[in-house]
Amino acid sequence: MKNTKFLVKLNRVGTRGPQYLQSMGKTSVATTSDRKQALVLGKFAAEDAIKSIQNARCTPELIPIEVPA
Repeated sequence: MKNTKFLVKLNRVGTRGPQYLQSMGKTSVATTSDRKQALVLGKFAAEDAIKSIQNARCTPELIPIEVPA
């Protein structure tokens, strides 16, 4: 059985490649270019993360992935 989890991909102005959400604190956001180190979230948590980090210089996007249950 597989579950669907989500990565938050960040397309930032001025960076060469995509960045992924690695951790998120109350005042800071850490990103990584390594998809394996990205934070794997449930759908509602990923949507909340996207709402909190949206701004003019960053375009967040949900990336669905299949993980074993």
